[in-house]
Amino acid sequence: MAASAADGRDGIKEGYLQTRGLSNVFSVKAGRFFSGVGYQNEIHAHAWDFTDASLASKVFLGNQLGEDGVQVKWVAPTDLYFDVGAEAGRGRKFPGGPDRGRSKNGFGSGVLFAHLGGDIGAGTAWRVGLSHLQTSPQDRTYTDLVTDSFSGRSRLWVVDGILKWSPSGNPTEKNFKLQGEYFRRNESGNLTYNATGAAQTDSYASRQSGYYIQSVYQFMPQWRAGYRYDRLSAGTTSIGLVNSGALKAADFPILNAYNPTRNTFMVDWSPSEFSRLRLQYARDRPQFGTADNQVFLQYIMSLGAHGAHKF
Repeated sequence: MAASAADGRDGIKEGYLQTRGLSNVFSVKAGRFFSGVGYQNEIHAHAWDFTDASLASKVFLGNQLGEDGVQVKWVAPTDLYFDVGAEAGRGRKFPGGPDRGRSKNGFGSGVLFAHLGGDIGAGTAWRVGLSHLQTSPQDRTYTDLVTDSFSGRSRLWVVDGILKWSPSGNPTEKNFKLQGEYFRRNESGNLTYNATGAAQTDSYASRQSGYYIQSVYQFMPQWRAGYRYDRLSAGTTSIGLVNSGALKAADFPILNAYNPTRNTFMVDWSPSEFSRLRLQYARDRPQFGTADNQVFLQYIMSLGAHGAHKF
């Protein structure tokens, strides 16, 4: 059995116990951990290929989804990599939560995931995955013109894929990585519009999606360059308060149909295994206003022992 912990600005990000000796194909993780939904979510921020998370991760997972609960995973004893797993958690954070909205004990969210992967020759490896997150938020608030809240059911599907290639078979010299995720979320329940204490509640349903695709090329030892493209789709939204004529669509500006996009470029230098200096530029077209140009200069330093990074 192994223990792991990582601290963050808002408290302990991860602190869990994980079995090591049950069998070669079966493992259990219990405590606080990053959910296994999708690909990027489980990776610690210091190991990301870009300074920030994708737009889809921010919108559908609140940047990075952490859970309090248990995860069970089984890895098939075959040459072709295959795993399947499940999680049950409190659902304390977006897209679930908040905890205070729950009137009973028990699990508030569940995740199912499966992955398939393998090698192509000596220099190429691949993996694809499918995962599903279901949670039941109660009075999940967001600020629009007023403070609105949603209660109901949220279901998220994520398809992910990654391809790694090393032209010489030695990734420490040169390597290329292509990675992407597609998100699709359905939500249904009740939306409450609370203006000056006069709350109005009616039905709400939405179907939204988004994706990103990114590539990173290590063109020489210690130096890498990368590009990422993000896109979100507002999809379809049904607001009972608007359909009934009680309110207008203008009363919910954040829910208006829009398809944000972002282009991101980065270059980084790693003088050692434990440090990295990164320069990143992003051109973001958000929901409101003109394009937003963003420049980041990031320095990463890792101290102490930590587990190996995932594939």
